[in-house]
Amino acid sequence: MKLTIRSEEELQTHAASLLPRLGPGDVILLDGPLGAGKTTWTRGLLRAAGWTEAVRSPTYTLMHLYATQPPILHADLYRLGSAEGLGLEDYLDAHLCVIEWPDRLGGLVDPASVWRITISFGSQASEREVEVLEPGQQPIRCD
Repeated sequence: MKLTIRSEEELQTHAASLLPRLGPGDVILLDGPLGAGKTTWTRGLLRAAGWTEAVRSPTYTLMHLYATQPPILHADLYRLGSAEGLGLEDYLDAHLCVIEWPDRLGGLVDPASVWRITISFGSQASEREVEVLEPGQQPIRCD
């Protein structure tokens, strides 16, 4: 499914609309260039899960854990060459995991539980193109 999103609010609403289909053990590989809206999308998911506090990019802290229902882990691998040794595997079963810059992930996740969401810039400054591939919609390489 590919959509044109016209505002930050619409991007967050899109994320919120997917939450009922997600749960612990699901992994969202969130891909797109710097500034495309990956953290904004994640903010919408977290708001839908009940998080009311600030949501910031984990670019420098690498991971943020949120005590929501379901519990959510938000990881940003931008500054890493590899996720090896980060400890992500400790959260994969009990959390809904949102992972930015998944090309650095390696083979840590089970492709059967992976959602791939790609956000790219649209033709207008405020527009984003969002493509959602659910588990099983295409062969997904995670290495």
